[in-house]
Amino acid sequence: MKKLFMLFIFSLLVISVNAQIRKIPSAVTDAFKEKFPNAEKVEWKDKLTYFEASFNIGGTDMTADFSHKGEWQETDKTISFDDLSGHVKDGLKKSKYADWTPGSVAEIKKKGKDTQYRIYVEKSSLIQKKFLYFNKEGKLEREAQTL
Repeated sequence: MKKLFMLFIFSLLVISVNAQIRKIPSAVTDAFKEKFPNAEKVEWKDKLTYFEASFNIGGTDMTADFSHKGEWQETDKTISFDDLSGHVKDGLKKSKYADWTPGSVAEIKKKGKDTQYRIYVEKSSLIQKKFLYFNKEGKLEREAQTL
């Protein structure tokens, strides 16, 4: 049983290493350069089913996901809580999470979908943490546990 477990762990390590070694296709990097010509400090990650670029534009941290064919899928842009629209702030105030402490905020744009705003909130830093997803009108669309 111990040998089987060690073989499983070794297999996972080999898969992880191979996933990081695979070259990013030129279709992906070309599509990225076209969509984000002013990007700086670009770092790529191979997520096996898509490629993720982490980068900076004008001091703002962002990530963008592209398919293997170079099709843009999603962009997450870090913004401050103060930069949220009044609708989204009001939505948080009216939600059952009004007394939770907000943290990081991201504007999420996905291909073929409306913009969402993800707000990290916590009730107690050791106990209750969630990501809340609001639409631009301030409606809470979903919530997710953090890892």
